[in-house]
Amino acid sequence: MKNIFLIGFMGTGKSTVARRIKGRYRLGIVEMDELAAERAGMSIPEIFAQHGEEYFRNLETELLSEIGKKENVVVSCGGGIVLREGNVGLMKENGHIVLLTASPSTILKRVKHDNNRPLLKGRKSVQAIRELQEARREKYEAAADIIICVDGKQAYEVSREIMEKLKGLDD
Repeated sequence: MKNIFLIGFMGTGKSTVARRIKGRYRLGIVEMDELAAERAGMSIPEIFAQHGEEYFRNLETELLSEIGKKENVVVSCGGGIVLREGNVGLMKENGHIVLLTASPSTILKRVKHDNNRPLLKGRKSVQAIRELQEARREKYEAAADIIICVDGKQAYEVSREIMEKLKGLDD
């Protein structure tokens, strides 16, 4: 099976869905943000504060190159992974890209108590989330092989939908 790269805005459930796919479909799993934090020896907010977003994006690209050498893994990507065209190319070469989407209100419910979201620091509102989503929407949609809206769905439903749609791509 080709690798599965889960992309989408923060709070769309990429990590939760990746764990569900891993368990049910016996794939390996890679958590990009966890791997980046481990590699840098600090949390994502600390990376942003001490080194800036550009440093973090460079780290993501480096990790994506390494992950591309693996097979049969589901990768939960950071929300900004598609901001670099080269990252999209690396993912497409090594698997299928699945975009998870959610409404701004769903995202706010999921992240309102999470303080590990540097881009939402001091901006946790439906309007701020909508603006950030809109700024990235075109890149997300251009990268995606399939798009799944997660609003009102459980992780097992989303994982099943992903696997059904991916079968159609590999036929």
